[in-house]
Amino acid sequence: MSSCVTTPHHHHHGCFSGSRRRRRLLQAPAPRARPRLVVVAAAAAARHVAPPPGRAVASRAMSAEAPLGVAPAAAEEEMAAVVDEMAEEAAVWCAVHGLVVGDRAEPRSGTIPGVGLVHAPFALLPTRFPASFWKQARELAPIFNDLVDRVSLDGEFLQDSLSRTRQVDDFTSRLLDIHAKMMEVNKEEFIRTLLNRHGKVLGLDSKRIPQNWAATQFAEALSMAWTEFNNKRDGQTVSVVYFRAGYSPNDYPSEAEWRARLLMEQSSAIKCPSISYHLVGTKKIQQELAKPNILERFLNNKEDIAKLRKCFAGLWSLDNEEIVKTAIEKPDLFVLKPQREGGGNNIYGHDLRETLVRLQKEQGEALAAYILMQRIFPRASLTHLVQGGVCFEDLTISELGIFGAYLRNKDKVVLNNQCGYLMRTKVSSSNEGGVAAGFAVLDSILLTDE
Repeated sequence: MSSCVTTPHHHHHGCFSGSRRRRRLLQAPAPRARPRLVVVAAAAAARHVAPPPGRAVASRAMSAEAPLGVAPAAAEEEMAAVVDEMAEEAAVWCAVHGLVVGDRAEPRSGTIPGVGLVHAPFALLPTRFPASFWKQARELAPIFNDLVDRVSLDGEFLQDSLSRTRQVDDFTSRLLDIHAKMMEVNKEEFIRTLLNRHGKVLGLDSKRIPQNWAATQFAEALSMAWTEFNNKRDGQTVSVVYFRAGYSPNDYPSEAEWRARLLMEQSSAIKCPSISYHLVGTKKIQQELAKPNILERFLNNKEDIAKLRKCFAGLWSLDNEEIVKTAIEKPDLFVLKPQREGGGNNIYGHDLRETLVRLQKEQGEALAAYILMQRIFPRASLTHLVQGGVCFEDLTISELGIFGAYLRNKDKVVLNNQCGYLMRTKVSSSNEGGVAAGFAVLDSILLTDE
């Protein structure tokens, strides 16, 4: 599930001065005296307390006076040294701890195990994030989990809502076929487990940096599912199936993969996600849930419904002629999303207008292949990014995703909680935002009282 809220946000990244997009290749650190970070930070703060007029970026939070006797040129050089040292140490940390991805510049990457790896892209310093919004996002996770579970049990709602999408999207159609077969045999998933993430686009005390144990808590949730399965035939019966892949047509290159997916759904194993959970996560279902009175179909608590609605961005089908007309006139205020997961598929600006005009002329079921979403405009801020061994500074925006874990055994809710977060930061000029797709970097957060 996804949710979006617009509010100003700031970064702690902009604390070191430097020209925008200045790139520095990381090198092995040479022996040198360690820069005095406190002095450098204070000097940086003094330079950024009053940003240049008209600069639409966030200023940093520190408010210290420049130390006496530190010349601007010397402070500049010392700040650059701090950035280089931090970036080098962070890249080494990534390598030591396995935070690596395939190197797109290495032709053999992905073909030979262990060859062509590079540190995952990351932001050097944490994003400043209002504690009130952090609390709100965490409180929403259990509500989203409960909503997904309840929607998943309404097979007719899923089939009806996605009936038109099936006509134009073969991947969704194949998933619906499997779901329909499970409905025909009245197969019930008595033990259901869900690991999901809902997102928020939000427009140096260590206690202000929240712990992030997403991987550990995901593992604990899967372990609890195994315990609930409670089958003593060790080594013979599969208890839990966790889908690391399977969310894209590329994951099903032949009929063999589709037969395997059907076989897993037919089995007694706990699926994470089950076919019904998978379908609830489609963009079309998100759009349906944003319609008036639909949440009331699945949730009884009015306060929970209000909290969810408060975080929904505008979502519309292309059957809404009025909103389509508005999007053609003002394409920069919208995003056109196809039924595809991952980055690199959304349509913006001039391309959005052209696509909508073409779809209007074609009419027919082609309209069901997309949904329109209100575009969110978070406040941009200067950030030090490290990608492919290169450290550079640019204007960025961020998206916070809260992970949730849910486990139910018949009428008993065993687990329903938030369990960590994912902060993705991207250059503000980029429309897409997936880390795996190469558009964004991993980030962390620093909670603030503002």
